[in-house]
Amino acid sequence: MRILVTGGAGFIGSHVVDGYLRRGHEVAVLDNLSRGFRRNVNPDAAFYQGDILERASVEKVFAEFRPDVVNHHAAQMDVRRGVREPVFDAQVNILGSLNLLEAAVSHKTRHVIYISTAGAAYGEPEHLPVPENCPINPITPYGISKHTVEHYLYTFSYLYGLSYAVLRYGNVYGPRQNSQGEAGVFAIFCEQILAGIQPVIYGDGTKTRDYVYIDDVVEANAAALDRGQNEIFNIAGGTATADSQIFSLVCDLLGKSGLQPRYARRRPGEIQEICLDISKARQRLGWAPQVPLIEGARRTVAFFQQNLELAARAL
Repeated sequence: MRILVTGGAGFIGSHVVDGYLRRGHEVAVLDNLSRGFRRNVNPDAAFYQGDILERASVEKVFAEFRPDVVNHHAAQMDVRRGVREPVFDAQVNILGSLNLLEAAVSHKTRHVIYISTAGAAYGEPEHLPVPENCPINPITPYGISKHTVEHYLYTFSYLYGLSYAVLRYGNVYGPRQNSQGEAGVFAIFCEQILAGIQPVIYGDGTKTRDYVYIDDVVEANAAALDRGQNEIFNIAGGTATADSQIFSLVCDLLGKSGLQPRYARRRPGEIQEICLDISKARQRLGWAPQVPLIEGARRTVAFFQQNLELAARAL
């Protein structure tokens, strides 16, 4: 199978590329390297440096690679930037996605796996855990733009027969995560503690997120190649975990159990709590998370420690 992964130089996308290659698929990556890194791209994947907002870049990769499947990870994914720059957020996430969908139709791509968001789309949930059919009430431009493309997918399927699967991610974490890119508290806490900086927790530490390890996310993307056609799935751990719990876990793994965070004002656009119902993914995708939080945390912290050691040796 020929699979184009947009955003394949980023944290999540690059792992998905690796997973597809391990399964024997032919893979190409389209990435503008604004947040991703060329070093993340598997050498066995074809690489196209380009922007999904540039129709010429999109047409080039579709014409040359002719993908059977598009796995669409590329996005403006910074919630805070979306609040500051809603027009830019909409341009990248909506218009860029439309460029891909139109190219997919014209080049006879058969299937799109679209990476959406869970917490940012659902807003403050009325009850937990949150199923896929709960009301969509995003409280940020980012949540709006990511959810909007789900409607376009339904329309393109109806009009042109383009099949799709939507994966609404919880908070993905693991090796290659970057606090300056697809930011998450694991990356932020690890980098700050290892650098001797007192970590900051926004709010009082009770804010919860639903974490899922990167290897489990890769498996979900593999399952979505031929299962769950024209459906939407939550991809998460199915458990709510507070910021303070993640902080304590990272500190313990780094041998800094006595360290105290600095608390700062909660940032606009951030929901207070989320926990996702993943029963649909179990039933229709045959997918379930396999890596417990403690094991995923251990692997993630080890990655950041190793990177620090390699950097020190290079000096």
